[in-house]
Amino acid sequence: MELKHGSISADDHVQEHPEVWTSRMSRARWGDRIPHLAHMDDGTEEWMIEGWRIPLPGVAMANAAMADRTQEPKHWSEVPRAAFSPAERLKAMDVDGIDYSVLYPSVSGLAGQNFGSVVDPDLEIACVQAYNDWLIEEWVEASPRFVPQCIVPIWPMDLTIAEIKRAIKKGHKGVIYPASPMELRRVPHINDPAYDPLWATCQDLGVPVCFHAGGSAKIQMSAGVTFKPAVAAAFSDVVRSVSSIAVVANFLLARVLDRFPRLKVVFAESSIGWGAYELEYADYQSAADGLPSEGYALKPSELFQRQCYFTCWYDRMSFRARRHLGIGNILWSSHFPLASSTWPDTRRHLESALADLPEDEKRQIQWENAAKLYRL
Repeated sequence: MELKHGSISADDHVQEHPEVWTSRMSRARWGDRIPHLAHMDDGTEEWMIEGWRIPLPGVAMANAAMADRTQEPKHWSEVPRAAFSPAERLKAMDVDGIDYSVLYPSVSGLAGQNFGSVVDPDLEIACVQAYNDWLIEEWVEASPRFVPQCIVPIWPMDLTIAEIKRAIKKGHKGVIYPASPMELRRVPHINDPAYDPLWATCQDLGVPVCFHAGGSAKIQMSAGVTFKPAVAAAFSDVVRSVSSIAVVANFLLARVLDRFPRLKVVFAESSIGWGAYELEYADYQSAADGLPSEGYALKPSELFQRQCYFTCWYDRMSFRARRHLGIGNILWSSHFPLASSTWPDTRRHLESALADLPEDEKRQIQWENAAKLYRL
């Protein structure tokens, strides 16, 4: 691995273009059930699947690359090429001083959740495989600087495991999964032993399972109807990040980390400030509620430091809490091309955020932790 700039962004997003699924799935078999960009009667464009609208604020999540980053593109012709073109993305990365970019989806759902609502398992796996193959063939083959992560069918678990193995063999380096799949359709609770093959497979293959904030609508408060668009967008970005609080608490207490001690878990778009408080509170409350007598050998904070990661991007004051999380448990990102991205001023943000840290800690946060986790 060669570094020109000294930074790995551990949470960026690819924007799927209109032919990702239409060019890879059988029109004869699936017809208009295929994910596609539809032209509506009122002149607008919407992403559709199975006759329902995929919940996106526009046709792409590309605010940071827009001339006015407060605006979502409403037509595909307005989408900046840096959002969906690997060649243009590499240029944007160089502008911002990024060596490698770990990729999450957009149309598929920030946590890959949009296909989890598809009841037909054959359609779900077809959508998932088309995305996974596209990411390897159009992005990774364009440059090894792109770090791919696969999405998977959420159920049945045998299909989930088969797709993980297939995708990892093709070159994917992480597994994206919705943290609350039971919200999407009738499947077991995430803590059910039925998911043990998922944890075991990721552990055995040495790839992290990644829970991206925003994949669980029921634990994320929606914006008030009286909010103006800019206020609603800011509110949604804030509550999306902290919606991971419940997800983190669940994995600290659910015995999954206990039972799979080599499993690595990433809580993407988490930020880090509230994490130190949650770990401290979880340690206190687990002792107060008698969890050691229930067979919990490690404190929640010890489990976290052994196996979990937060991602940060704008954080500055939050780095004061880094030792409570663990220096080795923090991944940095530019979060491109979402509205909250630090692009194109990431160098300035990093210099300000990490100014008081020792050089070895700066290296860990900027690239070493991510390089080790994703085996770059």
